[in-house]
Amino acid sequence: MNKTSRQWLRALDLENMSICEISGKWGKTLPVKKYKSYHFPKFDICAGPFLNPRGRARQYDLILANQVWEHLDRPYMAALNVYDMLRKGGYFWIAVPFFVPLHGAPVDCSRWSARGLRNFLIEVGFKDTEIRTEEWGNRAAALRNLEPSWPPEYHPETDDLSNDPAFPICAWALARKT
Repeated sequence: MNKTSRQWLRALDLENMSICEISGKWGKTLPVKKYKSYHFPKFDICAGPFLNPRGRARQYDLILANQVWEHLDRPYMAALNVYDMLRKGGYFWIAVPFFVPLHGAPVDCSRWSARGLRNFLIEVGFKDTEIRTEEWGNRAAALRNLEPSWPPEYHPETDDLSNDPAFPICAWALARKT
């Protein structure tokens, strides 16, 4: 996920983009013009778009949400709020788990496949032709997700990370607002 997503994002004009990240720091290392991270509970994307001092939705060229949407009670409303915060031509990158144990921080509510993410983003207002999705997983990694200590520690000498399309662990998407 990280490798593919960074390739997708680096193909954008990041150096001239204003970026917002929702409850994370995954995008902090990207070479961007401006970066701002908003964290729950002070900022709740389900409650509405993040507002500027004049009470209008803040505007961004790229909004990132890495492993956040599964924790939202109102993911559809949150995605509509993201859509409102994107400038025309702006992008929403979202990554979500599919097969991982429940992990409440503070709650755990949803799972999506790549196709499910595409459908979700279309319902929010993104055009199908402006959405890229992928998913990754394999049975060995999925089995490791069932170990008592979670998340499992990666062992490069023994952990096979080849993709098994029939057993996704995570999915991600990049959608452009037109």
